[in-house]
Amino acid sequence: MKWDLEPYQSTLIDYAKALLAQDSPSGFTRRAVETAGELARALGYETVIGNKGNLTILVPGRERGKKVGLCAHVDTLGLMVRSITADGRLLITPIGGPLLPTLDGEYCRIYTRKGQVYTGTVLSLSPAVHVEDDARSRPRDEKNMAVRLDERVHSREEVAALGIEAGDYVCYEPKTQFTPSGFLKSRFLDDKASAACLLAVLKLLRDLGQKPRYDTQITLTVYEEVGHGGATFDAGLDELLAVDMGCIGEELTCTEEQVSICAKDSSGPYDYEFTTRLMDLARENGVDYAVDVYPHYSSDATVALRAGRDVKAALIGPGVHASHGMERTHWLGLKATVELVGLYLDPQ
Repeated sequence: MKWDLEPYQSTLIDYAKALLAQDSPSGFTRRAVETAGELARALGYETVIGNKGNLTILVPGRERGKKVGLCAHVDTLGLMVRSITADGRLLITPIGGPLLPTLDGEYCRIYTRKGQVYTGTVLSLSPAVHVEDDARSRPRDEKNMAVRLDERVHSREEVAALGIEAGDYVCYEPKTQFTPSGFLKSRFLDDKASAACLLAVLKLLRDLGQKPRYDTQITLTVYEEVGHGGATFDAGLDELLAVDMGCIGEELTCTEEQVSICAKDSSGPYDYEFTTRLMDLARENGVDYAVDVYPHYSSDATVALRAGRDVKAALIGPGVHASHGMERTHWLGLKATVELVGLYLDPQ
């Protein structure tokens, strides 16, 4: 039976805001993992942190016939200091695949290896229309953008004296808002919106006194954006449902108000029977869904398969507009995602 999600809107949005408030580009995810772990343990669930940093939440089932896994990722896109210019600006290298033109003018935080945190702004190297002829036309890419520090520095040596060096993380603002019309807009909804959906699933199971049919492992991974987050899933899993953002765009049918079921992405098709079962569950229970083929995409489930896991894998997620830029989804898409996950788990 489909869950009633309306009373849980504020809870789900609060979970998303809590995760989005933590800077966590791939490789720098401790704060997000700690936040998610605290939320899961507050609901009474056991958690385990793997050697690589993935957080797994253990959910006992009613039956022992098989073991299923759900996953989302809490690592995000980001930047890293590549080098320091002679006049004290920080040249950058991307972590994952951010749309760099959308970062022009974005506020950021720089985390040093010694624990200092500084603020700055990501800018074009030709930032002033009153000065540079190419201020409007210069490419916005890693060779032509830099961070302007909010410190009184004018040389490479003065920046180094602050403790800033190559390899330091640069984390830009998510700018999270939840609108009266039900839109959640923020950077990094890919995939913290889905992680919030899975935390909401845990909340519903706890509040309703239910257990999923089978023993379930919910894993929040920390290296998805760079391609190896799902390489360490339990080898005993029979099924793996990746909950990641659903794509919206040309030739795709999904909207922000729906859950997307991915039949195939750029890595290949997902398990036919598993995907069909999800489609049937959504259709038979009135969950608003779309089925699409994603042209430029892969998931933690793909990584698990490439790592040799003998597991049936499928992919769903709330429809997210403007992926890797200023992203947006809707409460109805989040709601539909939780509904479908609940139907899949068959709780009682």
